[in-house]
Amino acid sequence: MDSKKIENSSILIVDDSPKNIQVVAGILEKEGFEMSFALNGKTALSLIESEKFDLILLDIMMPEISGYEVCKIIKQNPCAKHIPVIFLTAKTDSESIVKGFECGSIDYITKPFNPAELIARVRTHISLKQSKESLIKANMELTEINAAKNKFFSIIAHDLRNPFTALITGTELLFERIDIYEKKKIKELLKEINKSSRRTFGLLENLLYWSRSQTGSIKYNPEKIYIYTIISLNINLVKETAGLKEISIKNAVDKTISAYADLEMINTVIRNLLSNALKFTNKYGEISISSKEYEDIVEISIADNGVGINPRDIDKLFRIDVKHTTPGTEDETGSGLGLNICREFIEKNRGNIRVESQPGKGSVFYFTIPKS
Repeated sequence: MDSKKIENSSILIVDDSPKNIQVVAGILEKEGFEMSFALNGKTALSLIESEKFDLILLDIMMPEISGYEVCKIIKQNPCAKHIPVIFLTAKTDSESIVKGFECGSIDYITKPFNPAELIARVRTHISLKQSKESLIKANMELTEINAAKNKFFSIIAHDLRNPFTALITGTELLFERIDIYEKKKIKELLKEINKSSRRTFGLLENLLYWSRSQTGSIKYNPEKIYIYTIISLNINLVKETAGLKEISIKNAVDKTISAYADLEMINTVIRNLLSNALKFTNKYGEISISSKEYEDIVEISIADNGVGINPRDIDKLFRIDVKHTTPGTEDETGSGLGLNICREFIEKNRGNIRVESQPGKGSVFYFTIPKS
């Protein structure tokens, strides 16, 4: 546990003897703790309602409300029951000590105080409290991550089912009726089988990338890269798909612009963003890739004049726990995983990704990567 975090912790000292408070405060002040004081149980309970404490040092023998009663009230308070209570007591008999534990205390320190013992017990219990809080927080985050991943895998299973169904149906029809089908019908079926195969391959490829990213098996290897060259290579990869919809793709990136990033990750990002733009751009549409150079970063934009995105759906695009997929302009399907991979890879490269869109007018995806 970070020692500075422990030293900055807040302690409430409750004792009806100002002299005892002064002694305890004098010992703890040297350790850098922040302290508040109460001369009776009523004041202590009022302070607990209005302030946050990491530890309470509580005298047992006090007028009006004893330390035992104060401790019971604290432990019944949902907002304060997590605060560790250490009793300050002159009583050393077993009955008193057991009663203190039964009321909810976690330890006791006997009077007169031994400075080393007081400091050690205070530091130990604050450290335990902070460790417990960190563990609870980590457990909650893990639960949320697991829930998101479970939902994600159910989405993937659903999205894999459709292309596999088409593959099975198509191949069974061919197997059973190839002798009676005309050549044109066979070509149509083979075209659908090929389309489903490509769709499945694309999904599995993205799933593999995502899985490797999650397990840390994709190493971040930054190098000097030229954006124009990478864009050109990826345009060639999707040229056939673009040709089927007669979509033109323009590479308007400055040929001299370079960046410092992982080549394979940036290739994957551009390929996914181009595929996404092609999917949602109508026949005879246009896609344009351009760049802007700033002092420390390069910004790349991929713009299309396609169907656009509803403003309320933009926040869902990069989330793994939300199923947000819509068919393309020619009923192309997808899982939405590609955009999630884009976000993860851009963040690994110390950049950001965002989107601007207008329904019916198109979308522009922007991402930044460092120049050095």
